[in-house]
Amino acid sequence: MKQLAKHDRPREKLQRSGVAALGDNELVAIILGSGSRQSSALELANRILERAGGLHALARRAPDELCIRGVGAARAAQIVAAVELGRRTLIRTALERPQYHTPEQLACYLLPQYGAASVEQFGIVMLDTKHRLIRVKVVAVGSLDAAVVFPREVFREATTASAAAIVLFHNHPSGDPTPSRDDLLLTQRMLRAGDIMGIDVIDHLILADQRYYSLAEAGRLAACVE
Repeated sequence: MKQLAKHDRPREKLQRSGVAALGDNELVAIILGSGSRQSSALELANRILERAGGLHALARRAPDELCIRGVGAARAAQIVAAVELGRRTLIRTALERPQYHTPEQLACYLLPQYGAASVEQFGIVMLDTKHRLIRVKVVAVGSLDAAVVFPREVFREATTASAAAIVLFHNHPSGDPTPSRDDLLLTQRMLRAGDIMGIDVIDHLILADQRYYSLAEAGRLAACVE
């Protein structure tokens, strides 16, 4: 980054103005540490973000997908590791037993872990009688746009955990959290199974990057019972 004035270099800018003042490309440039013979660190950062499809898409990329001229496997791995560290800071420790009262609270907990996954994952959040978290379990992993889920797998996990209630969740790799017809039919099946098992299915959250759709919040959960 020799062609930049010293006060405009990302590291110096961070020290002077704080991390919040840096753009996405400047943060990536700091992770890279230096440029190559042909390109500055900032130029490499811009190319990496473009290749990944933007900042949020970095969470979906493997190191080999970020390799470009001037950035090999080692430095690409640094970027993936930094993104993962940031994601983990948003996840509560396993020792905590948070209590969830709203779909938004639960979505904020789930989105950093599952919202940006590149394939569809279906899981359940298991809660006690006071809606405190017992644990989260992914029960099915599918292709780019589908995961096959059976009620017996869901409720085996729930009964093993002695859960009083569960929240279904899955991600849409497309980035659109709008429920499909299949999503609604699956919710209907799970609600019926939960009624038989005596375990409340209190919501189905669909996650997509930084957005979510709650069937309960939208008033569509009751419609699945009819």
